[in-house]
Amino acid sequence: MHQLQNLQLVGADQRPFLLDAFWDERFPSCPVVIFLHGFKGFKDWGYWHLVGHAFARAGFLFVKFNFSHNGTTVAQPTEFADLEAFGHNNYSKELIDIQAVLHWLQAHPQSLEQVDYDPKRIGLIGHSRGGGIGIVAAAEQVAVKALATWSAVDGLDFLWRDHPELLVQWHEQGVIYIPNARTGQQMPLYFQFYEDWQRQRPRFDLIQQLSRMNKPLHLVHGTDDTSVPPAAAEKLHAAAKNSQLIWIKNGDHVFGGRHPWPQQSPPFLAAEAIETTIDFFQQQLK
Repeated sequence: MHQLQNLQLVGADQRPFLLDAFWDERFPSCPVVIFLHGFKGFKDWGYWHLVGHAFARAGFLFVKFNFSHNGTTVAQPTEFADLEAFGHNNYSKELIDIQAVLHWLQAHPQSLEQVDYDPKRIGLIGHSRGGGIGIVAAAEQVAVKALATWSAVDGLDFLWRDHPELLVQWHEQGVIYIPNARTGQQMPLYFQFYEDWQRQRPRFDLIQQLSRMNKPLHLVHGTDDTSVPPAAAEKLHAAAKNSQLIWIKNGDHVFGGRHPWPQQSPPFLAAEAIETTIDFFQQQLK
């Protein structure tokens, strides 16, 4: 198996971001799977690299990357070293980043000249909020043929949907702070985030996007997820035209993982999520 780590691309606002690629040279004409991390996430979190290994062994070119405004930097890809960038992130910027990755793949860059892959067979996996933005990207991007979500949100307004008082405070102060339990950081999010969503509400309406999209959708959700309740998966499944819903019994939001993840194999529950998702893409990206 081969791996390229920390390749540099340019995303929204001309901000650089880093990308990893995994593949096994034994497989010709590999389909591509792109992994989208979630809110307060990054490409090197926990066991995500082991997901890359599993997909490469199954015959895929697996790509994961840091969204350009996720708060990490090129110099510190595993730390939230630029909280201003995090504060100025929004959904439009994440979609620009995804498009940059798709264009890079379709250009057959020199860095991937060793890989025999097919840029016309591309799937997305999105975790948590990455699942939500993945729904929008799959609906908009012709190159994306299938989508899998892990623990996905059912609305991109999840931060404020049930908290109108938060929206008032956010508007008045211009910023809210999101606590990061793992790092202890208070991560700013400027009101432009809401304004970006408000300007494009139809585009960011996940239920409406799914109701119009015919592409196959593979929903994976833990029965014990306390971050995004299982009802969210049921809502997405009900809205989609072409979906299957897989429950991970006793699974939490990250299927038993944590950061850092020192083991050489993924958590048991995550292995189940990986296996069923590989099966899905092997069927849909033939």
